[in-house]
Amino acid sequence: MDAPGRTAVRSMDTNALPDGTVAIDILYSGINYKDALAVTGGGKIIRAPFPFVPGIDFAGYVAASRATGFAVGDAVVQTGGGCGETFWGGYAQRQHITPESLVKLPDELSLRSGMVIGTAGVTAMLAVMALEAHGLEAEAGEVVVTGASGGVGSFAVALLAGSGYRVVASTGTTSAAAVLTALGASRIIYRDDLGGGPRRPLGSARYAGAVDTLGGPTLAAVVSRLARHGCVAACGNVAGADLKTSVYPFILRGVSVLGIDSNHPPMDVRRAAWQRLATSLPMDIMRRIRTGVIPLESVPAACNRLLNNETTGRVVVDVNA
Repeated sequence: MDAPGRTAVRSMDTNALPDGTVAIDILYSGINYKDALAVTGGGKIIRAPFPFVPGIDFAGYVAASRATGFAVGDAVVQTGGGCGETFWGGYAQRQHITPESLVKLPDELSLRSGMVIGTAGVTAMLAVMALEAHGLEAEAGEVVVTGASGGVGSFAVALLAGSGYRVVASTGTTSAAAVLTALGASRIIYRDDLGGGPRRPLGSARYAGAVDTLGGPTLAAVVSRLARHGCVAACGNVAGADLKTSVYPFILRGVSVLGIDSNHPPMDVRRAAWQRLATSLPMDIMRRIRTGVIPLESVPAACNRLLNNETTGRVVVDVNA
């Protein structure tokens, strides 16, 4: 990118890459909501001088290393940590980074699978882990996932259902119902049910827990409908950054909002999330996550489709295609 919203695919000499202790030959990157905002110039995602290479996640092989714990040939995956925001990201065939948020890919996963999972899958896994740590049990009742047909939502549905929870998938995409059911959703509801915000300060105590990927009025509606001592893992702001709610759900039902930081989780938590993803997502479930694979030159168009709500599941970028 030469400037916000002005993108081009160009050949560069590796000498132009930033300094870093690990050089990585990238095979795959992904398209996430932050990427779409960065590439289109629709949000203040990039906080570094231009020209700049976006892409907040990628998977590849270590080509050279001066960092402890990483050797040439290691399969690695990078998500968050400022990648594609404060330092050059995954829309490249070679990248140099310092490995504060770099993880060795578990043996059970291929590089392509690692990037089908990507930031979306890691965020969903962190949300599930937060609900579990709070004490939410499968027997407690239904768990609602908002934005269920998106990347994070799809993985949250699959992970929760795979752990025995009864999952209610909330989506604005009517055509996604069959896919969400295949991922394990026991019931489908549509955006109008929660998207307009709470109907009253305390709604019917319907859900034991939730994963909210949207924020704004949707999160406020979820909070109003949580059962006593219920909890929601909040990990998105697609529907808005403001949260207009009442104190009543918190002081009368003791509900909790659990913030999910997928950008800078502690390294032990990051590694634990990847290991659980490697062992908790059977390949038949992975195949049910809607996944499109595109070349680098198709990234701007794909980012616009995501912002226009024309994308479901995951979009993987094959940087060598």
